[in-house]
Amino acid sequence: MKIVSTGQDDFERRFTALLERPQGEENLSGVVRAIIERVREEGDAALLDYTARFDKQVLEAAGLRVSQAELDAAEAQTPKELREALKIAARRIEAFHQAQMPRDIEFTDDLGITAGMRWGALDAVGLYVPGGKAAYPSSVLMNAMPAKVAGVRRIAMVVPAPGGVLNPHVLAAANAAGITEIYRVGGAQAVAALAYGTASIARVDRIVGPGNAYVAEAKRQVFGAVGIDSIAGPSEVLILADASADPVQLAYDLLAQAEHDEDAQSILVTDDAGLAAAVEREVAAALESLPRRDIASASWARHGAIILVRDWDEAVEISNRIAPEHLQLMLADPRTVFAKVRHAGAVFLGANTPEAMGDYIIGPNHVLPTSGTARFASGLSVYDFLKRTTYAAVPEAGLKALGPHAVTLAKAEGLTAHAQSIAVRLKQE
Repeated sequence: MKIVSTGQDDFERRFTALLERPQGEENLSGVVRAIIERVREEGDAALLDYTARFDKQVLEAAGLRVSQAELDAAEAQTPKELREALKIAARRIEAFHQAQMPRDIEFTDDLGITAGMRWGALDAVGLYVPGGKAAYPSSVLMNAMPAKVAGVRRIAMVVPAPGGVLNPHVLAAANAAGITEIYRVGGAQAVAALAYGTASIARVDRIVGPGNAYVAEAKRQVFGAVGIDSIAGPSEVLILADASADPVQLAYDLLAQAEHDEDAQSILVTDDAGLAAAVEREVAAALESLPRRDIASASWARHGAIILVRDWDEAVEISNRIAPEHLQLMLADPRTVFAKVRHAGAVFLGANTPEAMGDYIIGPNHVLPTSGTARFASGLSVYDFLKRTTYAAVPEAGLKALGPHAVTLAKAEGLTAHAQSIAVRLKQE
């Protein structure tokens, strides 16, 4: 049985075990470090060698970049309805992120001192797009559009091409996002190339986008040389549902996460035992018809759960402890419960708002904090592609009014040159 109850004596133990997520492959750090160091030292030569070894694709340096002819061919291979869907999604994602754009601030106080803050875009961003178990055109849009809205001058995309095959739908999404600088490389070696540069791939200032365990570890190791978005864990959804919810809909909502990969997690929380039992049955039935049923079944068996609660305060407490990547409130009155939610990457309100809509077309970003990091982190936004620069201008009157206090503070910290830097302007000793 997948159903557990908060009323059970061992619930806390079982709940804690449920929150323990996969930690990734062991001994990954050293392997990734060696790849990164070799790319730093050998540049394109290492990149081409790793691409031949891991992606079974033999290239010359001139063939690393995807040509405009290839982009045009991919566009032609993409069905018209998919091209249209990508364009609609791109417009909606762009509009939402445009609304996020912050404003510069500047004010002058009563001493005549001006202080301000100016926002500016990063110069260059690297976008990693997976090319393994599945290709995700939506990921291209979600990572590229906020960067474009922020005003990033250069967006370089890397995507592995196993066996030399590039997914045309991914390239069509890049076209919809206006990305033309694309390289057929992936893995830790692609992250290293973006972070440190090679003869063919210029370095960037931040790397964003999902990848496998090697990509995640590479991003961790290059952080500091470049910025990164996050170290993403397996996908997850938490659904709070009452008796008004449809068990069939809930089953597919749970499996929408489970079909990502075997380590994904899907949890339903409800106060209705009948609904819990119905959803369990519907999940079993739905699994029979899913093309990715082996993956979804493994995810559901290892990490899935249905939790019965006594009331919605208890449900919200569980939700805030989990701090889920995705939180669906499939409730008759979702707003009341939403007001009590403190930690979640993204929240989906009501029966007509499955998380899958947010993955593609609503507008808010689907790159979100996982593994409980929503306690302190947020989803991808224009802010990830902007920097804040503060500035100040102090007139003579302001220097005379505040300078002596600054001198006092500097002397208290034992920083004589700091104090003198101000004192000489005040003609003090």
